Amino acid sequence: LFEAISFHFQIQIWYNNVPHPKLVEYKKDQNWVTKSGDYLVFPGGGTQFKTGVTRYIQFIEQTLRGLNTKAMLALTLLGFGNLNIMPTIQWGTHTKTVLDVGCGVASFGGYLLDRNVITMSFAPKDEHEAQIQFALERGIPAFLAVIGTQKLPFPDEAFDVVHCARCRVHWYANGGKPLLELNRVLRPGGYYIWSATPVYRQEKRDQDDWNAMVKLTKSICWRTVVKSEDSNGIGVVVYQKPASNSCYLERRTNEPPMCSKKDGPRFPWYAPLDTCISSSIEKSSWPLPWPERLNARYLNVPDDSSSTDEKFDVDTKYWKHAISEIYYNDFPVNWSSTRNVMDMNAGYGGFAAALVDKPLWVMNVVPVGQPDTLPVIFNRGLIGVYHDWCESFNTYPRTYDLLHMSYLLGSLTNRCDIMEVAAEIDRILRPDRWFVLRDTTEMIKKMRPVLKSLHYETVVVKQQFLVAKKGFWRSGK
Repeated sequence: LFEAISFHFQIQIWYNNVPHPKLVEYKKDQNWVTKSGDYLVFPGGGTQFKTGVTRYIQFIEQTLRGLNTKAMLALTLLGFGNLNIMPTIQWGTHTKTVLDVGCGVASFGGYLLDRNVITMSFAPKDEHEAQIQFALERGIPAFLAVIGTQKLPFPDEAFDVVHCARCRVHWYANGGKPLLELNRVLRPGGYYIWSATPVYRQEKRDQDDWNAMVKLTKSICWRTVVKSEDSNGIGVVVYQKPASNSCYLERRTNEPPMCSKKDGPRFPWYAPLDTCISSSIEKSSWPLPWPERLNARYLNVPDDSSSTDEKFDVDTKYWKHAISEIYYNDFPVNWSSTRNVMDMNAGYGGFAAALVDKPLWVMNVVPVGQPDTLPVIFNRGLIGVYHDWCESFNTYPRTYDLLHMSYLLGSLTNRCDIMEVAAEIDRILRPDRWFVLRDTTEMIKKMRPVLKSLHYETVVVKQQFLVAKKGFWRSGK
């Protein structure tokens, strides 16, 4: 059963699509998910927000607004004028990209979609069976990952806000490497929202954890913005990362140290976690408010040159035209039933940018070995990951409605077989959904018979686009 119920991710999904009832019983007192007839229903609860994610986020917002008002009043009375020392998060304008660590069924990220915020929700495959599969089935961006020994597949300073609600990560463990990884991917001036038992419980174990967190956050110059509890006794603390390196340089002890060239390359693919603080780019500034952010150029990218500006403009202009004139008009794609989209070779994110007015989201993948444009994509207020398409992508089977690949197949098949690439595409794609290949005539001729052998319906558009629709065929039938 793959028919779209609605674009309202919060409501329900077909049970037969994800027939995993364990969480229904295991998390029944926390309102993660319930079963109702043929459907799994998601009430919006979570371990830290049993009464609903809406109230939880409103509590965070009210806490910040209350602090902001009191702080401005105090400074005004002291003669500093009407200072806005900590602007509200401003979901969807000032804050556009969020990382949700240990996301459960991703109700936090789902709620923020309604606030025009794109959240990269991730969790491991553990005893919370299929939680990421639930999230993707609901139409919420999600990804299988864990903070363990290797860096997350994101560039430095990517996310505006990082969130963890009882995500079961020991941030101070192993010399603080897990928190240093959050510091790496958090934008300078960005916020870390942490809700966990050490924030509000008084048991010795929780207080030991809290004291270790206090020591570590001070050592990396994170400012404690506010610590508060709601009416149910659930606590939250909000930290802010410094906007420059000045605090690090003024510390009495250089521990943890600032990263340098001797610490190895910064590219995170299969790289071990840092034991050092990644330095901020001094000339960086917070992106423009959305939607101006989407089409603005930023200087703090790996390849900062006039040629990059020109490529960005050409990419943006091309995809705006191609989507409106070709993809919408000439492709046999039902865009109204398309929710989860992946651009397998995203470039500067022009494909995703051209689709922002549609009720869908795009996972922008920058392949390893291609120009490192992922920082540009995040600066635009979009999300994405690094990946090598000669390996499996960290997602469950049948989780995307449309896969899009532009001029990648030639270089890819120099390292791995086209059958392996096609098999991975088939694994990720939902039945009755589409794969679009933009490439040379030669590459289209190579891929088309492979997809036909998997019983895909294929059509070539304007001699440079292969549009293939996956069927419900099963081996042996």
